[in-house]
Amino acid sequence: MSAQSTTTGQVLEFKLGEETYCVSIGYVTEIVDVGELTQVPNAPAHVEGVMDLRGRTTSIVDPKTVFGIRDDSDGQRIIVFDPDIVQDQGAAGWLVDEVYQVVQVTPDQIDQSPANDSGSIRGVVKRDDEFVIWVDPAMVHSAQ
Repeated sequence: MSAQSTTTGQVLEFKLGEETYCVSIGYVTEIVDVGELTQVPNAPAHVEGVMDLRGRTTSIVDPKTVFGIRDDSDGQRIIVFDPDIVQDQGAAGWLVDEVYQVVQVTPDQIDQSPANDSGSIRGVVKRDDEFVIWVDPAMVHSAQ
C-alpha cells in the first residue's frame, strides 16, 4: 500500500528524543502523566512496567527501545491506546517525552517511509520545514 493511498485524518503528535512522531488519533483513548510503574520480572526490554489505569492493568512500553532511539531523557507522558489494537496483550500505553497536538493531515503531506520493513511506519508527514514520522501502533505491537 502506498503512503499516498493511506487514509488521512487526525493524528496526535508527540516527541521521542529529538524527533516528532505521530499516531492516528483513533488509536488513542487518553493521555496521562507518568505515575508509579510496577516492574515486571523477565519482561521484554521494551516493557517499562505496568500501572493501574481506572482498574485496568496497563502495560507501559518504551517506544524508544522499540524504534532503536538512543536518548537518555525520561518519558513524561503516557499515550494510552485502545485495547483492541494490542490484540491479546491487553491495555497498553507508550511512554513519550512530550505530547504536542492533534493535527489534520492530507494525502499531499504524506510521503512513503524510506525504511519500513515491519510495516510499523505508515509514512512521513511533511509539515513546514520538518518531518513527522507516522507510526502504526497496531503494527508495532503485533511485531513484538
